[in-house]
Amino acid sequence: MKFKVGFLAFALLAFQFPLSAQTAEINHLEIGLNQNKTGNYADALRNFSLEIEKNAANPNPIAFYNRGFAKYNLKDFQGAILDFNKALELKPNYFEAFIARGQSFSKQDNHPLAIQDYNEAIRLNPLEGTAYLSRGISKNKLENYRGAITDFNKSLELLPDYAPTLAVRADSKSKLGEYAGSIEDYNKAIEITPKRTNYLSGRAFAKMKIADFKGALADFTEVLKLSPEKSEEWYYAGLCKAQLENYRGENGEKGALEDFNKALELDPENIEAMYGRGFVKAKLGDQRAAMEDYTKAIEFGNNENAKILYTAKLGKIQLDEIRNGLVDRTKMTDMSSGRAEVFFHRGLAKVKSGDPKSAIDDYNRAISFHPTYADAYFQRGIAKSSLGDQRNAIQDCNNAIELNDKFAEAYFIRGIIKLALNDSTGCLDLSKAGELGYAGAYNVIRDYCN
Repeated sequence: MKFKVGFLAFALLAFQFPLSAQTAEINHLEIGLNQNKTGNYADALRNFSLEIEKNAANPNPIAFYNRGFAKYNLKDFQGAILDFNKALELKPNYFEAFIARGQSFSKQDNHPLAIQDYNEAIRLNPLEGTAYLSRGISKNKLENYRGAITDFNKSLELLPDYAPTLAVRADSKSKLGEYAGSIEDYNKAIEITPKRTNYLSGRAFAKMKIADFKGALADFTEVLKLSPEKSEEWYYAGLCKAQLENYRGENGEKGALEDFNKALELDPENIEAMYGRGFVKAKLGDQRAAMEDYTKAIEFGNNENAKILYTAKLGKIQLDEIRNGLVDRTKMTDMSSGRAEVFFHRGLAKVKSGDPKSAIDDYNRAISFHPTYADAYFQRGIAKSSLGDQRNAIQDCNNAIELNDKFAEAYFIRGIIKLALNDSTGCLDLSKAGELGYAGAYNVIRDYCN
């Protein structure tokens, strides 16, 4: 089991920078700050964007910093970095922005750059415990466990008894094989924050390493009470039971077989659980069923690194939502002055009836009457994408964006298509779509841009 640190130090930094009297008078900034505090990051982002646009001649680093904070929490780490860059350009000694940018780099697994930012933050403010903690986390990811522990020790001097720091120090100790020390740190962290499943899982893993399967099972059992949807923890509970030779449950208690079944119910391609179930079946004398599980584990193992990406041909429900949203904003015009509208709406109707190829002809006619008709280019692009013509679909999105640089949906669709074509710049388009108010972009960023 590879213990994953779930700590987010970034939230500590959101409001440490003092606001000037002038800032307090700026409504969009004040609203955005309050929305960040309550976790309404998508709306906060929009307000910071309005603030930045309104004061383009006299940009405020606080607005860029806090917009970056909102993007970070929406998992748009690349977009967050751009905003922190701007905040630091405007205020080079903004140590909070160095920490925040470092944490964004860390989320992208760019730990060397993250460490450079943490070093600079520590130079500017050597008493900021969060900077040492964040640097330690990056060192841990780079397998510099001794260096990580040194940073965690310093962070705990500045922020004593901080459970997340104890937990990540425990993880580093575990990686070094210092399981007794690891368990001691987890014990303290769990005493401070009893119901953190990642702390319990980490302690259970350390206990397994010293063959305390009964103690590990107790921790995994507690985890599953709090989060019964965790396939991996069901697997490890089953593993502990298998080590204790509890293969089949009795008297209402689950055995290893039932735990592996549950793990596979939650994640049918959990290779370890498939293997574990085969092992238990063999122990119970069912060799044929065991062989079936071993075979499936081998087949799944050949594809374990495969990554399913959004296809350029988006789901009908999502496409209809985008299309209908645009149509709802369209006002009917007089036919004598808006003949393009007739072709445009007929094209929409054809798409809804399942004829995108014919719809393209109508969008072409609409564009011939109205060459700057951004919506027509956009809808034509969607139709082309649905027919597999992704390159020309991107070009139509380009045209729509050139005509309307605030066309959030066009950025979104272009980003989706680029990702389907393995073009990572699609993430920048998705970030821009979110910045312009299309909140659905952050669901894709979260899943495919990090």
